[in-house]
Amino acid sequence: MPQPINKIFELSRSKAKEQTTFRNGTSISRSVLRSISEKGKEYGVESIKPFGTDKFEFGEWVGLKCRYGCSRFGTSWSCPPATPSSSQAREIVSEYSLALLLTGTQQCTNFYLNNNKTRGEQVRYWKGTVSIERQLLLQGYDKAFSLVAGSCSLCKECAYPEACRFPAEKRPTIESFAIDMIGTLKNLGIKTKVARDPKEPFKYYTMILLV
Repeated sequence: MPQPINKIFELSRSKAKEQTTFRNGTSISRSVLRSISEKGKEYGVESIKPFGTDKFEFGEWVGLKCRYGCSRFGTSWSCPPATPSSSQAREIVSEYSLALLLTGTQQCTNFYLNNNKTRGEQVRYWKGTVSIERQLLLQGYDKAFSLVAGSCSLCKECAYPEACRFPAEKRPTIESFAIDMIGTLKNLGIKTKVARDPKEPFKYYTMILLV
């Protein structure tokens, strides 16, 4: 069972010096959090929030959004059915007690258009999340694993079902893990809204399962 957040979110400076080996406990130090936050700024990540995995909200209905209404279903390595099943995803998440929420801002203009600018923004956040994951690995967090928002855009057209061109950066989407993003944000006390106007910015979220 996941531990209470007050027990796993230990940020003392003394702990920071101890966390230098693999499987270094169930917390993240202020120094590591500060380090990855600086890395995130290079990719437009505005904030990184640690949270207990008991705050995740799951829903089988999330898979319906992938299967019906999304053109990436069955065409991308980051999307179903190429990703773990919902039951497998829940089992994977149950092996973690702490995760990170990464937040950035995008402009809604042309978001639904298939153009290079939109793809460039998506790739930026994708690479940023994976880059932070790798930095965490070097800090001793060997279980760190990214879940990204939206289908992979590293390639203009995914090679699926042929071999992925960027296997080292291939990650599943948050939605493919049957995670109810809005419900999870509510559990974290974070208010979000739908961008109704093309000129209106919107928040972009990715996650990293940590320990």
